[in-house]
Amino acid sequence: MLKFKGLVLGLTIISFFIFLGLFAPLFSSHDPGAIYTEFLRLPPFWDPGSLAQFPLGTDDLGRDILSRLLFGTRISLLVGAFVVAISLTFGTILGLLSGYFKGTIDTVIMGVIDVLMSFPSILLAILVISILGPGLNNAVLAVAVVGIPNFTRIIRSSVMVEKSKDYHLAAVSCGAGPGRIIFKEIFPNILAPLIVQGTLGFSDAILNVAALGFLGLGAQPPQPEWGIMLSDSRPFIESNPWMVTLPGLCIFSVLLGFNLMGDGLRDYFDPKLKRR
Repeated sequence: MLKFKGLVLGLTIISFFIFLGLFAPLFSSHDPGAIYTEFLRLPPFWDPGSLAQFPLGTDDLGRDILSRLLFGTRISLLVGAFVVAISLTFGTILGLLSGYFKGTIDTVIMGVIDVLMSFPSILLAILVISILGPGLNNAVLAVAVVGIPNFTRIIRSSVMVEKSKDYHLAAVSCGAGPGRIIFKEIFPNILAPLIVQGTLGFSDAILNVAALGFLGLGAQPPQPEWGIMLSDSRPFIESNPWMVTLPGLCIFSVLLGFNLMGDGLRDYFDPKLKRR
């Protein structure tokens, strides 16, 4: 695995953020929602006007930015996990049914998927949010709906490839039923692309939920979510740029980690690269 440097680097970045999220209270003595009105917009530690008790400064309400970033890590990673779990589950089921049975089932499922994919992802998420209402839970459901088409199409194409192989024909000739063939024979052979798409889906989920939070449709104040932090700091982008830069760097780093890990897993599961 060490020869796949992107995979190792991605795993390292993600492991680092998971560690920060799990042990957030150990790295900050402040509550992420606590307001210190006497310490408004304090600069980070590299500025002469900083205070040691607020290493990354405070925001416009006097809340500790370090604490909000650390606890925001928990929200972002949990959001990514729930979104991928929902999208993967429904996308896999639809993809298996569509790819294996073809005919009317395939036409109906792919018709719905094509309609969903005709919308830009963030626009579709906003449409779902407008129906369900703003909030973090509804944002997770909205982004999960957006992610289903990607899983469905990948699983469908993988199933169609596997159906053309000899082991499928052998299973059919032995009298195996569709359920056994799908879940016992085909599904284990399509796990590789499913794992890769699931990893890449994490980055899409985190980015889309952060975008909804930035627009005021996702997580709601005073939740320490990175998208909300970006939105709240917009008026101070020139006077206090660290308030925008720090949550932006967190989002960038997590997305980079998952993308590197997804690309690395794709290369790892590629038999051609393994032979090299």
